[in-house]
Amino acid sequence: MWYAVQVMNGREEKVVIQCEKLIDKGILKECFLPKAEKMKKYGGQWHKERELLFPGYVFMISDEPEELRLALHRIPELTKLLGDVTYPSALYHEEVEFLLHFGEEKHVVGISKGYMEGDQVVVISGPMKGYEGRIRKINRHKRMAVLNVHFFGRDMDVKVGLEIIDKRPENGDEEEERTASGEEEAQEQSTQESERR
Repeated sequence: MWYAVQVMNGREEKVVIQCEKLIDKGILKECFLPKAEKMKKYGGQWHKERELLFPGYVFMISDEPEELRLALHRIPELTKLLGDVTYPSALYHEEVEFLLHFGEEKHVVGISKGYMEGDQVVVISGPMKGYEGRIRKINRHKRMAVLNVHFFGRDMDVKVGLEIIDKRPENGDEEEERTASGEEEAQEQSTQESERR
């Protein structure tokens, strides 16, 4: 089973280190932070960096939920938090599928590439291919897309890398252009024929 534990922002890496150090491997198979690759420009150059996909959450895989819950009480970073945040929340099948598809076994969402067709984006490579319907917003200058996903019982926005490599007219526009140029050609031929007479 996959679980998520809410932690304080900025403490995610510490919690992962403590969990890996203090929880038996028989209880905790894996503890990780899903990340997304993004391009950032500084110093006049584009650099590939990784950022947390879900800030404030640590993900865990375990077949022993009760033992995991008890073990989490021994994690110093978690015991400082208020409320019962140390109880792991099981992820739904759709949430696990999303993480497996987008981040694969490394839990890192790579940068997708696509092009604009009118106002629509068409993704041609990367994890977002076929998931264009989830895109809520695109920032071409920052090479980034905002996806709307349903996680932890609510709709959330997550930021992932998306490089737009081309902008094309809509199919309808191309058709209109072809039709218009076809009409012009027919009109020109008709004019030439009447001039010959």
